[in-house]
Amino acid sequence: DVDFLELRRITWDNASAALLEKLIAYEAVHTIDGWDDLKNRLDSDRRCFAYFHPRMPDEPLIFVEVALVHGLADNIQSLLDESMPVLDPQSVDTAIFYSISNAQKGLAGISFGNFLIKRVAENLSAEFKGLKRFATLSPVPGFMRWLNNTLAHGDPDLLTPGERKALSAAVGRSAGAKGTFKTLLENPEWPSDSTMSEALRAPLMRLCARYLIKEKGLNKRALDPVAHFHLTNGANMEKLNWRADLSARGVRNSASIMINYLYDLGRVEDNHETYTSSGKIKASSAVRGFLKG
Repeated sequence: DVDFLELRRITWDNASAALLEKLIAYEAVHTIDGWDDLKNRLDSDRRCFAYFHPRMPDEPLIFVEVALVHGLADNIQSLLDESMPVLDPQSVDTAIFYSISNAQKGLAGISFGNFLIKRVAENLSAEFKGLKRFATLSPVPGFMRWLNNTLAHGDPDLLTPGERKALSAAVGRSAGAKGTFKTLLENPEWPSDSTMSEALRAPLMRLCARYLIKEKGLNKRALDPVAHFHLTNGANMEKLNWRADLSARGVRNSASIMINYLYDLGRVEDNHETYTSSGKIKASSAVRGFLKG
């Protein structure tokens, strides 16, 4: 029962060295690269909250990392850049939940994440009166697995004529479009090569929107596990972001794309009911616009 758990803010000054080491060890979304990286994530314009069992005060069960920013964050590189100036948290308008990590494998089947996000949003609303928006910057971890499977099965409608032309031009030959697409995706240089990256942008953003909105698993639920988690919590798909995670894992799993899920606290219950009862996904016109190519 979540009511028995304690929600605590973790700061650089109030946490034991043992607890700080556990944050580094348990971080599951964006690897913490040492003490300087961790200290940056606990700075004054950042927040880290965790649930604890009363009998295990130094053993987090699940924790969330939040950035206090202006507007929707569109890439993880800037958000975690230690050289970026620290913002005045009283001046920001948006709280970005950018990492949620389950710390205990034995609790993998128990979802505390939905309670954690809502409790933290309530706490932040009380602390910062200027906050107008609560959103995530989330990975799309199943996208490339789905796309590679779809490519392997030879979906004839995967690319538009315009996309085929742009992809062929990017590799300087007129090979089969699917072969060209697959060849570019398998080239480890594409994220840093402007020609390849620009040619891949339109098809990948369109296909990612298709994967997130149209591709369904059991009981008409979103196929992507992170999407399913946030939609079940009552969030809606707000914005797709290109070149948002250029880490090796970000490129490998989601072709560098990340998504903002928006938590409109006045609508989360209605969104939750709509999604869990019918599988209908709430997505902004900006996200749905990518479906048209």
